[in-house]
Amino acid sequence: MKEYNLNIAGYNIRFESAADGPELVPSERFRNSIVTRPDPNLLITVHSGECNLPRGARRVFHAPLFEEEEGTLIRRAKKFWSVYKHHSRIFIKTTFPYSSTKNKGILLLSLTHMCWDLWLTGDVTEADPMEYPLDALILYYLTIVFGDIMIHASGVNNAGRGYLFSGVSGKGKTTLARLWFKTGGTVINDDRLIIRKRGARYFMYNTPVYTDDKPRESPVSKIFIIEHASENRQVRLTGAAAVSRVMANCIQQNWDREIIARLLGTVSIMCSMVPVSQLFFKPDRRIIEYLLENE
Repeated sequence: MKEYNLNIAGYNIRFESAADGPELVPSERFRNSIVTRPDPNLLITVHSGECNLPRGARRVFHAPLFEEEEGTLIRRAKKFWSVYKHHSRIFIKTTFPYSSTKNKGILLLSLTHMCWDLWLTGDVTEADPMEYPLDALILYYLTIVFGDIMIHASGVNNAGRGYLFSGVSGKGKTTLARLWFKTGGTVINDDRLIIRKRGARYFMYNTPVYTDDKPRESPVSKIFIIEHASENRQVRLTGAAAVSRVMANCIQQNWDREIIARLLGTVSIMCSMVPVSQLFFKPDRRIIEYLLENE
């Protein structure tokens, strides 16, 4: 296909292939997110070929590849993706470490204009414009534009109440999601969420990871900063303590002070409206009982 729209976290993202661009082939994990909807929030035009960075562009951020499994590093590489800035334009150069090709990409974006461009180099006749890590990068910069939050967290909905469990790799996000699923809860996502404010409430959304993923959302009733322990207990966090603990788990690229300040303001307001607690837990069914008893 030459064009399609995705609904992810309530964002309407449209991809269009340029006249000389590739066939667009979304991966299976995005098939359930394809929509027919006018008025996209973002248009990304996909090109085949090279895009040369303008003279004077400076690198402001570099991300090497670190792949972890249950807290253990299993893959590492120096070249992954980097951010370059030239005046108001942002260029992201990336490799695709899980692709069978050696293609590379450059995403050109602006935080004030919702028409972006993506160049894919190499032997590109067909491509997924949301191939990792482009999916995470596109969604991250969309959260910046709209003043939203992307966070390392799992989220579940139980009887209409949404619980968000935040922590770095190995802290138990996936474990808690599985425990809730076994007791009848709906898992929104088990690793990475987007939080958006709608009216007076906050909602969490999944970001497609698995082949059968569908758009999911839930109100956020409570936020927990999680830690393994020998017994179940929680400690309420307020003020700067709550904000700093939530900020520590937000996905962010700390190269722009204004972006950091905007995120800090967004998180501060959310923490004043949604209860935040430090949750120490044993990874068994009793943690679910404990949380329901301590509503």
